[in-house]
Amino acid sequence: VKDIFTPALKRELGKHGNKPGAFENITGATEQVDRVELIDQQPLGKSSRSNPVTYIKSYDAIRELFANQQLAKIKGLKPKHFSFNVDGGRCETCKGEGEVVVEMQFLADVHLTCEECNGKRFKDEVLEVTYKDKSIADVLEMTVDEAIVFFQEEQNIARQLQPLEDVGLGYVKLGQSSSTLSGGEAQRVKLASFLGRGQSEGAILFIFDEPTTGLHFHDINKLLGAFSALINNGHTVIVIEHNMEIVKSADYVIDLGPEGGDEGGCLLYQGEPEGLVNVDASHTAPFLAKHLNTEE
Repeated sequence: VKDIFTPALKRELGKHGNKPGAFENITGATEQVDRVELIDQQPLGKSSRSNPVTYIKSYDAIRELFANQQLAKIKGLKPKHFSFNVDGGRCETCKGEGEVVVEMQFLADVHLTCEECNGKRFKDEVLEVTYKDKSIADVLEMTVDEAIVFFQEEQNIARQLQPLEDVGLGYVKLGQSSSTLSGGEAQRVKLASFLGRGQSEGAILFIFDEPTTGLHFHDINKLLGAFSALINNGHTVIVIEHNMEIVKSADYVIDLGPEGGDEGGCLLYQGEPEGLVNVDASHTAPFLAKHLNTEE
């Protein structure tokens, strides 16, 4: 899927991408697809400055809100001053990192909390501006769940944050560095970014690689709900998955096998999940049968 199907379909659509592996042809209604998005577990970025709210573009509205507070206007502070990525409002000692790095010649570098801003990343004059008694640094320390409640009167911000909760990331802090997110968390942040765009992107074929990795059992329904939202927006979803809760919920299942590597790659079944349990050669069948409450 990743090395042949995805790059081959991108080329079929006239998009740039990696050279696909050997294949004969691609058939089907490719004209109904505008583009392909492979949502894997690659990091969002290695920079400590990247975080979930900057990735989904909701931080712009938060900075605008703080810039519109009366004290910010008196101080002449603009939205840019509430960013730790540019000069102006960020702490100049740590350059908005919240910490300073002491390089050790023969040992690992030592990371120390910045004494100038106490790890808050911003200058004092920026931190003095508050919304509902919270500074911009306080907001970045909130979890997604907390922030949605906090910004309930600012419907635009709450609406932009909602997709993060919808994909089971309500526990993540708004300002948490993207480099600290697991592969599964990074994948769901990417999913949330597309949920927030609605139907404005054209017909997209999404390909998800093992999206339940590291996901709590109770959050799988949230993930399924996010997939349904993409489909309701006119998109198509392909999921590479071994979690039976996902498999049994699919509209259409393709089972390849019977083994892995050189002993696999054969089409064992395609169709509705219920039909897979009758395929003797499938290793998936007995596990799926238990989840479907059917007898082998």
